[in-house]
Amino acid sequence: MLKIKRVVKKFSFIGFLILSSSVFSQVAKYSNEFLNIGVDAAAFGMANAVTATTRDVNSGYWNPAGLVHLEDNQVSAMHANYFANIATYNYVAGAMPIDEDSAVGFNIIRFGVDDILNTTQLIDEQGNIDYNRISLFSTADYAFTLSYARNLPLEGFSYGVNAKVIRRIIGDFAQAWGFGFDAGVQFQKKSWFFGVMARDITTTYNTWTFNASELETIENAIEGQNQTAPEASEITLPKLQLGIAKTSQIKRDFDLTTSLNLDVRFAQTNDIISSGAMSLTPAFGFEVGYINLVYLRGGVGNFQNIETLGGDGTQMGFQPNFGVGFKYKGIQIDYALTDIGDQSLALYSNVFSLKLDWSVFR
Repeated sequence: MLKIKRVVKKFSFIGFLILSSSVFSQVAKYSNEFLNIGVDAAAFGMANAVTATTRDVNSGYWNPAGLVHLEDNQVSAMHANYFANIATYNYVAGAMPIDEDSAVGFNIIRFGVDDILNTTQLIDEQGNIDYNRISLFSTADYAFTLSYARNLPLEGFSYGVNAKVIRRIIGDFAQAWGFGFDAGVQFQKKSWFFGVMARDITTTYNTWTFNASELETIENAIEGQNQTAPEASEITLPKLQLGIAKTSQIKRDFDLTTSLNLDVRFAQTNDIISSGAMSLTPAFGFEVGYINLVYLRGGVGNFQNIETLGGDGTQMGFQPNFGVGFKYKGIQIDYALTDIGDQSLALYSNVFSLKLDWSVFR
């Protein structure tokens, strides 16, 4: 009986230990990774290769320089489920032009896992298993971003900046605040578009605080493996996204946009081009539009070197994407089917987003 209790106790804490080790990881290159997922089903359909072409309310995330192209106030929202509906991702945004040369915007992102079983008190002081002692908690990451964009005196050039606040919560165990800045530039020359987006340009700092009494309850979760509080600070290193795109008319009623992004991290990762100084991965996307009413999108990105089973080699993994959209009188609905990168049908996610021009309410 005692052996069974030890086994139950060990497996009861496994989920929590995995969660805490991943969240508290001090590897800076993977800090605040939820902010790299993206927003807007239209962008997902193009494999997120929109740094050069984004020019609506969602530009606050992709490249704030694109906000200057707004002709009216806009609002946007998106919902997605990940990892077989275990995690939820929600996003809302708003933006408005200030004058002919400037605009402002905001967005809020929440990525969370709710109703996690807290089994830290499953076994009482006498060593008895009591399922009534199980409770629930949530872990959630939030980002609040304020954006400003303006046209430059040089024709075709615009710039934008983001100020963002990060809030991360793990039940009653720990919480963090973080702050950071992004900056972007766009340039358009006839049918060619260019964009640069620098994320976390000053590095983004997260500062954690821990609930000592709650952590004490798991210090001896596994005998001989005491759990101690990790470092109280995280640093997110800068990242760079370079984009180029071109629009063309296929026939009288059809338009084609093709785009290429190059995502750069200043750290060694599993990207297909990687060194000790930086890592690079491309993303390709296209959009076919019919009379500015119906859209078909596709793309591929997130190319990674993945170790094969057994660790005897690597293979290239990538993320395919597909999307469609419909726009009518200021209302735009988009859908994307996107994978997390291993081409497994079980891990595909259906993403929906809605965008409204303020003229709809007038």
